[in-house]
Amino acid sequence: MINDANVVQNGKPAGIHIEPGIWLSIPVTTNPQDPETVARLANIPHGTSLVAQGTATSSNGTPTFPPVSITPFSIGQPNNLIQFPESNLGTPTTFRTPAGDIPHVTQAMIDNPNVVLAAGVAGKQVKSVTRLQISTTDLNPPSSGGGTSNIAFLQGAVGGPNAQSVQVDATFWIEEFTDHHGKTKSQLQYSQLVFLNFNGLSWPHVSVATLLKH
Repeated sequence: MINDANVVQNGKPAGIHIEPGIWLSIPVTTNPQDPETVARLANIPHGTSLVAQGTATSSNGTPTFPPVSITPFSIGQPNNLIQFPESNLGTPTTFRTPAGDIPHVTQAMIDNPNVVLAAGVAGKQVKSVTRLQISTTDLNPPSSGGGTSNIAFLQGAVGGPNAQSVQVDATFWIEEFTDHHGKTKSQLQYSQLVFLNFNGLSWPHVSVATLLKH
């Protein structure tokens, strides 16, 4: 569940998104021949369900976060990027949330939302990391990645899709770190990329967060 700290309703941050679901831990299989895998099952109340499968790996030290873009592209043509002036915070526009309502959003975050994750590990001595890499498309391995399912309105008709979720890729980092007091703590970081198709474009919808366990 994600709330908007900048929008308050009845004295509480407004709810903007929820994804109920569960995780699966799947042992080695022979048909298909896959190693141990994990899978995430989720339902988004606006009419999308997904199954994203992948692998879990362990490592030591601070993880690295590859850049990710929110720039849309023509459907089926990921190299044909379509730039919008609203992505430049220095360009005045009425098609963007007023700056006063998003005081902590920077241009660096717009250009690469994963910088938020880098800030989440800054100054922390990360000891170990479990990385969950999942997708609704084949990762090879695993040979079966799952998929997305959308209600008829999202799929659209001859005129094209109306925000159809066609692909979901996500990485979750479960980290154990030592804080500046020498105390061991745990946190979860994630970067999720959903491609929403509408108006002739695939729109990358990126969600990132750092969640500290208390």
